Amino acid sequence: MASTMPLHLALLLYLLVSPAAAGACAGEKFPAGKTYETCEDLPKLGASLHWTYDASKNTLSMAFVAAPAASNGWVAWGLNPTGEGMAGAQALVALKGSGSSALTVKTYNITGYVPLGGASTPIAFPATDLAADAGSGGKIRLYSKLQLHKGMKAVNHVWQVGSSVTGGAPDKHAFGADNLASKSKLVLAGKAPASSPAPAPAPEAGSGGSDSGAASQVAPSAGKSASAAAAAGVSAPALLALALVGFLAMV
Repeated sequence: MASTMPLHLALLLYLLVSPAAAGACAGEKFPAGKTYETCEDLPKLGASLHWTYDASKNTLSMAFVAAPAASNGWVAWGLNPTGEGMAGAQALVALKGSGSSALTVKTYNITGYVPLGGASTPIAFPATDLAADAGSGGKIRLYSKLQLHKGMKAVNHVWQVGSSVTGGAPDKHAFGADNLASKSKLVLAGKAPASSPAPAPAPEAGSGGSDSGAASQVAPSAGKSASAAAAAGVSAPALLALALVGFLAMV
């Protein structure tokens, strides 16, 4: 007859399948009709990215979730197909509309370290289904569907938060350590690259815009939400297999 499962083994199995082990992003509840196959807790600014990539149509349906630096601030996320920092980023910015409390989403082709205007500019990836709403804990959730380039499997992505908006345009964000490290590689298909991208040069003193700064030290996973076990360098399936072997050896 099988013996009772030891407490430490039961705890390990619980941790492997619990939402907390799967990452905070897995607990995000979106409005009806908005579901995503993959999510990633981003390493800086308490942000997360949720997405579904359709390789047959080269489309990326996404939701970016982050808290602005202040209640009347903004959040931004973008892809950079030509570099690793702000310059070249094709950005989506969610902020409150001018004279309104409603959230709106604007697109910006960020060409350099200059202030952004109040009007959207065309971006390299045609964007549809642009929307934003308020999430829990003061967070803003930014939604879009992007038409990517054919065959794109991985691309640099950047994200940022700011504290204020003037004339419908996002004001300059802070240049703290997390702000300058809010970038990484988004892997849509295949495996993540072995090394992290090199740091981007810091912006010139007094410059504005939405720079995402130096390189992140954490590369995102190409699979489902990253688990605590993966963060420790051991995959959840491997730990689960070890746990089951240990359990079977005790019955």
